[in-house]
Amino acid sequence: MTKKIRVKKNALGVNAILNGMQSILNLIFPLITFPYVSRVLSVNGMGIYNFSYTYIGYFLLISGLGINTYAVREGSKYRDNFNKISNFSSQIFSINILSTITTYLLLCITLFIFKNLQSYLLCIFVFSFQIFFTTIGVNWLYIIYEDYTYITTRNIIFKVVSILFLFIFVKKPSDYIIYAGITVLASVGSSILNYYHAKSFVNLKFTLNMEIKRHLKPIFIIFFSVVGVNIYLYADNTILGLEKGNYAVGIYSVSTKIYKMTEDLLSAVLTVTIPRLSMLYGKKMYHQYSRLLSQLFNLLMVLSLPAAIGLIMMSKNIVLIIASRKYLPSANSLSIISIAIIFSLINWIFADCVLLPSKRENKLLITTTVTALLNIIINILIIPLWAYDGASFSTVVSELFAMCMNGIFGWDIIKRSVSFRTTIINLIESVCGCLFIICICHLCNSFINSSIFSLAVSVVTSTFFYGVFLLILKNPVIVEIVNGIRKKLTTS
Repeated sequence: MTKKIRVKKNALGVNAILNGMQSILNLIFPLITFPYVSRVLSVNGMGIYNFSYTYIGYFLLISGLGINTYAVREGSKYRDNFNKISNFSSQIFSINILSTITTYLLLCITLFIFKNLQSYLLCIFVFSFQIFFTTIGVNWLYIIYEDYTYITTRNIIFKVVSILFLFIFVKKPSDYIIYAGITVLASVGSSILNYYHAKSFVNLKFTLNMEIKRHLKPIFIIFFSVVGVNIYLYADNTILGLEKGNYAVGIYSVSTKIYKMTEDLLSAVLTVTIPRLSMLYGKKMYHQYSRLLSQLFNLLMVLSLPAAIGLIMMSKNIVLIIASRKYLPSANSLSIISIAIIFSLINWIFADCVLLPSKRENKLLITTTVTALLNIIINILIIPLWAYDGASFSTVVSELFAMCMNGIFGWDIIKRSVSFRTTIINLIESVCGCLFIICICHLCNSFINSSIFSLAVSVVTSTFFYGVFLLILKNPVIVEIVNGIRKKLTTS
């Protein structure tokens, strides 16, 4: 007898709200912690922290093997069959265990070979716990089942505990090691709970019957694609540290932190649709797939442009609030890298919502390989001249290039799914709406002395006028959002 899977599935809208809450929490967490940490720790301490975090990021990548993406795509097709999903999950989990063991061996070898890493050794050791806990956390299972209630709840608990620990234990410049430990707790502290909770709805265990021939080829293709992405995500920090030192990395870390927080917040709606799109495409429900893809694409088009313009206009205020005046040189690099938000989100749609569900990971590999090489070349050429501003510029160029390549590779699907007339109208209306944002932010910067008050007024006022302007034009994306809210209020 087939066991019934006991996982409550939320509606896509509910999942988007829950994941949005999680993204807001992930946004609030650094907004609370980073201003405190950037003031308590020295710029050099922040440089060591960020270099170590980046270094372990490479090994997290190796241990992950692209398994998370592959598991979500393939597992979404089996989630209604207990025996199939249990067998699949155990195989993927076992492969991940082997990759984790291999990763720790490689990490030890590099630490032994590269003697100049000795000053980062303790911080790297602390961050290395992320490798093990990420593996046993099997977060991909919760994404397959769209169990965002559990994900959001556990995230809130560990974030709150981490904030308390931060204010209690991080008191002086040398406490960057403690801060690293708290970062690990905040990001993967719930992994043990995840592992045991997952056993309540799948039979998860280590198995020698991994069907490696079946899984390994697509996993490795996705892995090398992810490697390419992460090379141009981490190469700027690595090359910047080698060329300009810890101070430059510390300055640049503020720009990238703010950029990443904004990107994560906007991508909350995208994250919850990936398993749904994979399931629809995998079951050949192409009409529903095209409709959802079109809605997602136009929504992010309307949201990404004002977000980028807002960051550019208020970059100085944001840096002063989140960090401090000693990090003010990062305002310019933040203005540059903010442009990448637009290209990054559209590229994410092309990659994760078009190429991966259609099993074109080989095309994605081509894109990421070429983009990674381009990014490294740009960083090597520009960072010696422009330092952190050059690193920001390389990210913008890389995201634009990757977006164009992935768009070309998925063009046959995109042109059937996305209404380009609607897209062009959305773009024109969004550009016109952004004129309000530019004017409002300029006025706030000119007449309000307080950075916090100026930012608050500009965000609230800009959002209001931008939304009202698009509503007057009867923008389909905004109209659909308003109608959805009105329907919820009517039925509640």
